[in-house]
Amino acid sequence: MTVLERIQLLRDELNNHNYNYYVLDNATISDFDFDIKLKELEKLEIENPEFFDSNSPTQRVGGAITKNFETITHKNRMYSLDNSYSKEDLLDWEKRVQKGLGREDLEYTCELKFDGASINLTYENGKFIKAVTRGDGFQGDNVTANVKTIRSIPLSIKNEFVSNFQMRGEIILPLDGFNKMNEERVANGEEEYRNPRNTASGSLKLQDSAEVAKRPLDCLLYQVVTEERKYKTHFEILENARNVGFKVPKTITLAKTIDEVFDFVNHWDKKRHDLPYETDGVVIKVNNLQQQEELGYTSKAPRWAIAYKFKAEQVSTVLNEITYQVGRTGAITPVANLEPVQLAGTTVKRASLHNADQIAKLDIRENDTVFVEKGGEIIPKIIAVDLTKRPIDSQPTMYATNCPECNTALVRTEGDAKHYCPNEFGCAPQITGRIQHFISRKAMDIDGLGGETVDLLRKEGLIQNYADLYDLKVEQVIPLERMAEKSAQNMIAGIEKSKEIPFEKVLFALGIRFVGETVAKKLAKHFKSIDNLMTANFEELINVDEIGDRIAQSIVDFSNDLGNIQLIERLKVYGVQLEVSAESLENQTNKLEGQVFVVSGVFHQMSRNELKKAIEDNGGKVSSSISKKTNFIVAGDNMGPSKLTKAQDLGISIISEQDFIDKIS
Repeated sequence: MTVLERIQLLRDELNNHNYNYYVLDNATISDFDFDIKLKELEKLEIENPEFFDSNSPTQRVGGAITKNFETITHKNRMYSLDNSYSKEDLLDWEKRVQKGLGREDLEYTCELKFDGASINLTYENGKFIKAVTRGDGFQGDNVTANVKTIRSIPLSIKNEFVSNFQMRGEIILPLDGFNKMNEERVANGEEEYRNPRNTASGSLKLQDSAEVAKRPLDCLLYQVVTEERKYKTHFEILENARNVGFKVPKTITLAKTIDEVFDFVNHWDKKRHDLPYETDGVVIKVNNLQQQEELGYTSKAPRWAIAYKFKAEQVSTVLNEITYQVGRTGAITPVANLEPVQLAGTTVKRASLHNADQIAKLDIRENDTVFVEKGGEIIPKIIAVDLTKRPIDSQPTMYATNCPECNTALVRTEGDAKHYCPNEFGCAPQITGRIQHFISRKAMDIDGLGGETVDLLRKEGLIQNYADLYDLKVEQVIPLERMAEKSAQNMIAGIEKSKEIPFEKVLFALGIRFVGETVAKKLAKHFKSIDNLMTANFEELINVDEIGDRIAQSIVDFSNDLGNIQLIERLKVYGVQLEVSAESLENQTNKLEGQVFVVSGVFHQMSRNELKKAIEDNGGKVSSSISKKTNFIVAGDNMGPSKLTKAQDLGISIISEQDFIDKIS
């Protein structure tokens, strides 16, 4: 046997033992014998560096130091899930799905919702390539070196699966391992970790992967993302993923009806506390992958999946004081400052009170004993007051009349739930908040500049608005607290690079009230430049698809403000992209302007996303459901029967994939 053959044999054996122990929970070798084989492999690899393999079992022990985690854009966005809290919510979701597909004969998968840190694992030709955190869904941090130390994640797969794919799952810390870690910390006189989820998430960002390797992290996988169409259902592809070595929980179940979904929910609502890891709900998905593709996504979540959250834990505590926060748009949010209390594994000191109406509805007062729960197990909220414990001298809450930061009188327009501070250019939190929004990942994505630095720059008088960023010089920034020369250079370089950010993101970055990411894209596509947008009147704006009165009036108000006009002119001078680039316009036409398309079925020449993009690039609109406004249905194989019937009843033209291609050629 050659040295290479011996090395490969040891790698295969050790990978197999790792799989048996960490995935199947069925040890096939003693720890001593495993270590002997691992040491032999390490020795052979050191003596024969030409046979190095980054995915060798010897690389799982860690040792790589990562000082700065590289930001990587996800090839496929990692969406959030819509949440439901009742059986009625699930029934409503099923109706939307049935309507979207035009059929009622659906099959679902039910999976436990793991409480950990979301991760995206990339494999090419059976080899593990990289691991990236969820981040904001569009981009995350490269934590490959740390994730390699998790032994339940295969670094290579031999059996036939799919060539190139991404595995998505949760990095978790099983309860036994978490408790042992805390026992060790107590014995060493250190403070205990608060909860498994935050500890797992924090572990991924440790700089020394050898330290990560010491932690009993695990990875539970729940989705395969691939362009290959080898499998027809979500359940089938996960079963095959498990067969080739991935740790896919066996709790996943098929449900033929929504009643079977309820049975799964009821079972695990009672049994979840017997699990070796934390779970906070159930995820229900349409099983058929082609139907998933047809349903598509909203701007935030897949239409084909929903999370059912188990009833949140509740505690009671005393509300010591109500204070008020000012957001970047001037919106005032009342905050309950609570006597600290443990809730769902974290210490809760504050809770949002939302607005004046909510305070009045629940009659919330200072010094009340209140019941607190985590809405969706994330954001603490007050759900009720214990009136039996209300002090005798209690007085109703008088909502703030002036801004807590600049003392300007607050305003509240009819139909708006919140109060606002109108001192847009003179109120410190609004100034800082707008700049922080401007530099954020989904907006200008300026590297080397964070929220604390923005606040420091403002306090030092170096910036008062986002246009001021482009006047900053390295020598102005270096004297700031905790600012080294290299950091200052990185910041200025990041600001300079932001001039390449496309118009639709710049438009979102401007922070126009009610103009979120999706609206910014629609406006950029329609008006093509900031000049066209700011000279548009109210009627022109509301004629744009999905732009209502509130958004239109907000844009008009922004465009008529002298301060905003001056800011935009300065951004133009600095070279910020304030119009759609020529490259973006190259392949766009108005051939389909004013026409509404529904795309349904399985296609062969173009993917569904390519079809939708082609419609939009040629001026058309894609709708997810058939209505009287629909002009054409691009029909592929397996189109839902009720969709077909509805289209025929409404007299809508049904065209094939080839008909559509001919139409835009």
